[in-house]
Amino acid sequence: MNKLFDRLNTQVVILGSLVAILWIVQIINAEILAGRLNYYGGIHPQSSIRITSIFFAPFLHGSYTHLGANIVPLITLGWLIMLRGLNDFFFVSIVTIIVSGLGIWYFGSPGSIHIGASGLIFGYFGFLLLRSIFDFSILSVLFALTAGFLYSGLIWGILPSDPNISWEAHLFGFLGGIFAAQLLGKRKINR
Repeated sequence: MNKLFDRLNTQVVILGSLVAILWIVQIINAEILAGRLNYYGGIHPQSSIRITSIFFAPFLHGSYTHLGANIVPLITLGWLIMLRGLNDFFFVSIVTIIVSGLGIWYFGSPGSIHIGASGLIFGYFGFLLLRSIFDFSILSVLFALTAGFLYSGLIWGILPSDPNISWEAHLFGFLGGIFAAQLLGKRKINR
C-alpha cells in the first residue's frame, strides 16, 4: 500500500509540476512580456534559426483559454501513460515533442508560428490508442478504450479546419505517439 501511495505521489508531483510550469510561463508571457515569448519560442516552419523552438513551443500558449483547454486532456492522458510507468511517460513525451515539432517545422505554412501543448496531447492520445497493437496486453487495451471513450472527438483535430489551429501539431503529435508506441513495443519484444 505504501509503495502504491509513493507511486501515486510521484505521478501527482510530476504532472503538478508540469501544469505549474505551463501556468507560470503563461503568466510571465502574458502579463510581463506581452506575448513576445510566442514569437521567440514558437515554431517558425522552414526557418533554420527557429528549429530549436520545437522544444519550447509546447510550453507556450496564445491565451489563458488556450492553456486551460489543454490542461485537462494533458493531465488525463499523461496520467494514463504514467500508469504504465514513468519511463513510458517521459519517452512518449520526448518522442512526441520531436516528431510533432519536426513535422510542424517541415510541413507548416511559412510565415506561421505554432505554439501549444496540443501536439503533446495528440501524441499521448495516439500512443494510448495504438499501444495495444504493439504490446498485446489487456492493460493496453483497457487504456486504449478509456482514451477512446474520453477523447474520441480529438481524432477530427488532425484534419485542417481552422486556420488559427495547428492541425499539423495535432497530426504529427498523433503520429509521434504512434511511433513511440511502436518503439516501446519493439523494446518489450526484444527483452
